[in-house]
Amino acid sequence: MQLPSDALCEALNDHAGFYLAGARLIDSGVTPFQSYEVWDSPFVGKLFRLDGCFMTSERDEFFYHENLIHLASITHAGPRTALIIGGGDGGAAEELFKYPTIEHIVLVELDGKIVELSREHFSKIHRGALDDPRLEIRIEDGLHYVRTVAPANHQRFDLVVLDLTDPVGPAEELYSPSFLADCKALLTESGALCLHIGAPFYHPERVRRLHTALRSTFRHVTPYFVHIPLYGSLWGLACASDVLEPARLSEVEVDTRISQRGIGALRYYNGATHRAVQALPNYIRDLLAD
Repeated sequence: MQLPSDALCEALNDHAGFYLAGARLIDSGVTPFQSYEVWDSPFVGKLFRLDGCFMTSERDEFFYHENLIHLASITHAGPRTALIIGGGDGGAAEELFKYPTIEHIVLVELDGKIVELSREHFSKIHRGALDDPRLEIRIEDGLHYVRTVAPANHQRFDLVVLDLTDPVGPAEELYSPSFLADCKALLTESGALCLHIGAPFYHPERVRRLHTALRSTFRHVTPYFVHIPLYGSLWGLACASDVLEPARLSEVEVDTRISQRGIGALRYYNGATHRAVQALPNYIRDLLAD
């Protein structure tokens, strides 16, 4: 098979990858931190790439953002505060604002251009969340904020969300055991950390390493796995906490909480998927085994 001449390709590892075709370039450039591209695709709508890697798209963003946010948030009795490291597209904040208890979210994005592009091109992803008065946007290094700024201000959060690029280059330290411990130090007593951990079939050692780091830091670690179209694979996420255990909620309990809290506009997440994404195939059980 010959790839289309206009294929946008992304490698999943050294031996495999996937592509999208037919997209039209809308915007591109280079910031002090990374290169960016905004495309309009007939298949997934507007999509966003950083350093040649697919980040998000209008059509499939709910696969990632809903699962990143809701397993921990629905398990929590009522999250009031959240810290998002990365997440400049506003998709994670938009999901958190569906909770009536949310009072304040701090979003720390290294590259201000990402927020600018999201406001201009991706209103269907953030749906106004980037301009919600409860959102505090800080353009600075997330590492510095977690290790210096937040502790100095005695800040604590019910949820800390790492909505980051892959753990390579500048983002690598944000997945380190020491940084995960620093994030834990910012959590309230019943708080939780949420993050993505990679594709178990294509990045097995990455998934194993991050799961091990989480297990060494938190009492309860819940890994779960979702197919994300734009990422071309089954993708791993995790909820880590000393108190919260998403697996303890039944399908009925999750659906009841969604209804009681008035959480609408969910295209993926419900009580059944809450349970289903935590069901691990044997190859993933073996991968994550101690």
